[in-house]
Amino acid sequence: CCICMSYVLCHVECYSLRKPDKYSCVDRSTSYLHVQTLRNFPIEKLYGEVVLRTLSTIKYLYKAGGKVLLVTSWDPVLQSVNPVLKSTESFADYMSSLLQVKVIPVNGVPCLTSCKKEERVQNDIILFENLLNFRGENANCNDFSQKLASGAAIFVNDSFSLSHKIRASTVGITRFCYASLAGFHFEEELMQLLKINDTTRRPYIAIIGGSNFLRKAPALHLLASQCDGLFLVGKLSFQIMNGLGIPVSSCLIEKNATKEVLQLIEIAHNRNIPIYYPTDLWCLNSNNNEQLEIFDSAELLSGLISLGWTPVDIGPSTLERISSLLSSYKKILWIGPTSFDLTEEFSVGATQLGQILNKASHNSCDIILVGGAACKAVKGMSDSSSQYTASENESIVWEFLKGRILPGIAALDKICQCHSHSHSLLLDFCCI
Repeated sequence: CCICMSYVLCHVECYSLRKPDKYSCVDRSTSYLHVQTLRNFPIEKLYGEVVLRTLSTIKYLYKAGGKVLLVTSWDPVLQSVNPVLKSTESFADYMSSLLQVKVIPVNGVPCLTSCKKEERVQNDIILFENLLNFRGENANCNDFSQKLASGAAIFVNDSFSLSHKIRASTVGITRFCYASLAGFHFEEELMQLLKINDTTRRPYIAIIGGSNFLRKAPALHLLASQCDGLFLVGKLSFQIMNGLGIPVSSCLIEKNATKEVLQLIEIAHNRNIPIYYPTDLWCLNSNNNEQLEIFDSAELLSGLISLGWTPVDIGPSTLERISSLLSSYKKILWIGPTSFDLTEEFSVGATQLGQILNKASHNSCDIILVGGAACKAVKGMSDSSSQYTASENESIVWEFLKGRILPGIAALDKICQCHSHSHSLLLDFCCI
């Protein structure tokens, strides 16, 4: 008799496992764009398939009898600081130690024809070369996508951090695979994304930081239409203060965003929801980088800027106000940094805000953290891991809130699509 070995190609992502949010109101049977997930895919169809995915996904596919092909990408910066990523061989050894299964490195164009015949018949996991070494990846080249998919009929995407980008390994490849599924990590991140728009738990407030009001305007308008309160920090707060008629130095105003700021204020006014902003700020003396002082926001913005003082973070009175306000809310979204520049050494507000949210979480408050600043602020709190929904993929969340279709998600099969035949599976992942 003859046994036909099929392959599963998997795009995977290095990540930290997170516990589920105990206050989740999202139905796991539904997902954005009705994406078909590996969790709901018949396990018997994975036998003999080639699969590529992150640890839990890889193990699941391998134990199901899938022939796993791993495709991934990592930034040159990561390669320079992490010895594991210096070569395909070193990364394969690292993956072998984690999975306790032999992972075979394959350099060259990532497709089955690059593998030796004996490697294709062995029941080992195959790891292809860094995808960023090939121009066809970022260009979403049709020929490159077809080569990636050669020999694999089932594609599993576990690289959620690339969902907002159009790449051959996340979008183009789905045209040549019989089934395109979301891996376990991808599915979990997708569920967390959906929680932001879930308004079951009220009242709901969003703490929004960062800069570039104009670019984020559609997302800010959406949050104003969904939330019961907004608290703007960072450079975004200056735009709101200016829109509300508070004197703000011209060097802090986005002049091309005035229309969008007034629209946000109008949405909030029509819905009768409050918009809060900092009442005091930590400031740095431009003539003495070690001199930090706290100033009232109105006092600073009306004249102290011209005297060489630069705002760097929210002050203690603002944090007290946030703490007092949050006690009346049942759901809190924190997205973006509290500081006014990118210098972390002067960022004191994020840590203290993290402590405030940690306290709120013990009062059955649903906390959603988005972005590096928010996630880092609570990372060191030993009792906080199960209290939060956390995602460092801030760019993806902003795109989602703007109402834009995320191509990496849209490319996957819909949950209503049925598959009646067994095929190969490809797993895609990204090291971050």
